[in-house]
Amino acid sequence: MPATPVYIICSPRPQVGKTLLARLLAEFLLLKNGNVAAFDVNLKEPSLLDYLPGVTETADVIDTYGKMQLMDRVIVDDGIAKVIDLGFHAFDEFFKMTDEIGLLKEAARRHVAPQILFVADTDRASTRAHEMLRGQIPRMNLITVDNEYVVRGELPAAMAGGRLLRLPALPGFLKTYIDRLNFSFTGYLRQEKDASTELHQWTRRNYLAFRELELSLILQRS
Repeated sequence: MPATPVYIICSPRPQVGKTLLARLLAEFLLLKNGNVAAFDVNLKEPSLLDYLPGVTETADVIDTYGKMQLMDRVIVDDGIAKVIDLGFHAFDEFFKMTDEIGLLKEAARRHVAPQILFVADTDRASTRAHEMLRGQIPRMNLITVDNEYVVRGELPAAMAGGRLLRLPALPGFLKTYIDRLNFSFTGYLRQEKDASTELHQWTRRNYLAFRELELSLILQRS
């Protein structure tokens, strides 16, 4: 990678699939690169730390010390991709901080490439939050995630115009299966010999989408 990527997965709303996306992305990066550093900024359990304790540490943005600790760990060009699972409770405070410190300019100076993955919903809070991010984050750094399990239909028009990442819906019984704390997407791909199963194809489709995301980041920086 021409710059160390930092994926910030966020939403002002709970229960939109944010931690699921963080799990998928972290497992993909671990499979592809052999390492990843994940940060769990959540209040409720189960959270990313419960699913991937070997690569995840907790963080908070409640006070200045916590914010600086997180930034010091994340905005570093060490070649290790970072994934931040940003809890809905910390959304406003986090992006207030990034605006104040000029995160994107500082990241560019340090050869780090932040990517904001905003998990969409159709409520007013999500609409306002997305509008705020569009005013703060350059188009190439902001990706709207269309989780079809949450957004049943078309995305709001204001969210559909930029970069998109689609997360296909899974049947309820499979969602219950992958929500088990000991479940691994990569482990499933390795163990399940039948590549035609719905979960196998769903996981591969998402891993390929993440690969495309990485390629677009390379093209941006080349």
